[in-house]
Amino acid sequence: MFLFMLDPVYLLVTVVGAVLSLVAQARVKSAFHKYSKVAVLSGVSGAEAAQRVCRAGGVHDITILRHQGFLSDHYDPRSKTLNLSPEVYDGRSISSIAVAAHEAGHAIQDVAQYPALGFRSALVPAANIGNRLWFLPFIVGAMLGGAPLGEMLMKAAVLLFGMVVLFQFVTLPVEIDASRRAKAVLAETGIVSTQAEEDGVKRVLGAAAMTYAAAAIAGLMQLVWLIMRVRRS
Repeated sequence: MFLFMLDPVYLLVTVVGAVLSLVAQARVKSAFHKYSKVAVLSGVSGAEAAQRVCRAGGVHDITILRHQGFLSDHYDPRSKTLNLSPEVYDGRSISSIAVAAHEAGHAIQDVAQYPALGFRSALVPAANIGNRLWFLPFIVGAMLGGAPLGEMLMKAAVLLFGMVVLFQFVTLPVEIDASRRAKAVLAETGIVSTQAEEDGVKRVLGAAAMTYAAAAIAGLMQLVWLIMRVRRS
């Protein structure tokens, strides 16, 4: 049942996807660690920066919480909470400010009813189901070969995984827009006040964006392979 795993194209897709993800993750960690050692002249913490960015962007009904886990920072539109990791919440570095402001950018998107954010939120249940279950119908379908049921199951697997890839590609503009909003407000409010600080923020957020791009590219390559495999069955 796992003979298809020996497909050289599948192995190539897997290796390339893994390399892209590892490189992107290494870049974001490297950028974060580098600029976590550089304090901002304004002296504000990540939590304070997030609060100021939210206020400047018209967000007033939000709770900023300390959340455990390295780079586990995220905005929850359901509870209207901005969850920052300890390094970001308490930090007063370029990295802390950049990440906190980026998450605040998502809160601004929410208040502004940014369409892509709403679309991504609506995709979450389908993407979660697809991510957990696509492999099962694909394996069963491959075992059944060219039988009608097998073909139907493999097509269902493609559809399920397709939802995951769609979510990944919708995430890209959402993340880029959140960073754009964050950088604009940081400059306007004076939280970052020098060209070096602005460049540092851009590098941290640019490296973070690469992780989403890498995930989307890897997902698309795997989806293309799945479609090719279904057509060969």
